[in-house]
Amino acid sequence: MQQGQLSSGDVIADRRADYAKMLDESGDAAAAAELMDQALELTPHWAAGWFRLGEYRQKAGERSSAVKAYRRAIELDPQDIFGASLKLALLDETPVPALPPSRYVERLFDDYASRFEASLIEKLEYSVPEKLADMIAKGGRTYELAVDLGCGTGLLGPKIKPLVAQLEGFDLSHNMLAKAAEKSVYDHLAQADLSRSLQESGIFDNAGRARADLITAADVLMYLGDLKAVFEIVASLAADSADFAFSVEDAGSQDGFRLAQSLRYAHSEAYVRSLCDSYGFHIVQHDRTVIRKDGGKSIIGILFLARKVA
Repeated sequence: MQQGQLSSGDVIADRRADYAKMLDESGDAAAAAELMDQALELTPHWAAGWFRLGEYRQKAGERSSAVKAYRRAIELDPQDIFGASLKLALLDETPVPALPPSRYVERLFDDYASRFEASLIEKLEYSVPEKLADMIAKGGRTYELAVDLGCGTGLLGPKIKPLVAQLEGFDLSHNMLAKAAEKSVYDHLAQADLSRSLQESGIFDNAGRARADLITAADVLMYLGDLKAVFEIVASLAADSADFAFSVEDAGSQDGFRLAQSLRYAHSEAYVRSLCDSYGFHIVQHDRTVIRKDGGKSIIGILFLARKVA
């Protein structure tokens, strides 16, 4: 049995876990935690169960018990596909990680792919692709090659395709890439990990560097904390005078980046500007705007159009 799998492998334990989920959804996190305890007595090596117990304990206000459960989940699943390390950081038990676990992000979007667009557009009023494409179009340029980093299901692709001769898309999630392929707008799609080094990212496996005159990253940088690796990739990928259009969640007056309760990262304008300066990009335009809803609240982001200095 894989320690990260959602099922415990035990019918009785799974049934108790299902009841626990129902109790949690009805607002009784303490009772949910008690049932998860019972499930884990039967399957003590079930990482997903320990993570869920941590969430229930945290909601019930049992902080120390939540911390123990999250730590146990990481012990059983060192790749941390559930993001327990991020939960511990939000509880001030560990420093905020510069990057989330890659397997956590990959699993998150593999699981989310089938309902991604309906959830974002219909429920969360997600608007980054339209706003970013409009910012690019207002620049009045057309492009030979655009590279869409973190392309997801391809929401941005159709909106910028009229401006580009060739469009490539890269994403960490195979399931997201499959959805993007269904749109038939990308000339090339491949898996890549933006949290890895330039040599390990997977973006340069089959093509040379300094080849793109437009690079986009719509709503992907909030799944990374430290953006140096991304800017290194972008700077190597961009030809002279190439445009880099991207979005971040706004960290407000706080400098650098922070981890939000949503387990996404927010970045400050000053932090982004410093990276642009360091990697040879001049910011042509930026715009603070609502990028989506979360829990009924508007999430403010910053859209950037930066140009590589020739």
